[in-house]
Amino acid sequence: MDYRKLGHALYIRCDRNDGIIASILAVCQREHIQSATFNGIGGCSSAAIQTFDPVGGEFHTEEKEGMLELVSLMGNVVSDEDGSLHHHTHALFSFVEDGEHKVLAGHLKETVVLYTAEIELRPVDGTIGRRHDPETGTGFWSFGKEGNE
Repeated sequence: MDYRKLGHALYIRCDRNDGIIASILAVCQREHIQSATFNGIGGCSSAAIQTFDPVGGEFHTEEKEGMLELVSLMGNVVSDEDGSLHHHTHALFSFVEDGEHKVLAGHLKETVVLYTAEIELRPVDGTIGRRHDPETGTGFWSFGKEGNE
């Protein structure tokens, strides 16, 4: 993984066998970024995609391996009160299975790069926090005292 800061954004290139989420979080830690948004494209060898079932109150995970074209990656990074970073990422992958083009999409737990991934990371001026949602067991944006909470 390598990256450069150009203007207000950071451009991250992930290489073979890099974890995309791990790379984004590593850049945020190195650059002391507490909140950011990101988007990207690339080619991956594996992905774990989750979909939340509101009736059952749990996430269902589908893992896929092979040539996965990362058509769209978007998400954000926020921090807890203790400064720990968390991501909320969605992704869309296309792949060929049994001679047919198919797609896999949802909440991205992690994905590993096959040949490259190109990500634009945009730090937020200020900090977006995270609050725990007991219904889903996940975290949602929190604007603290500055927001309307």
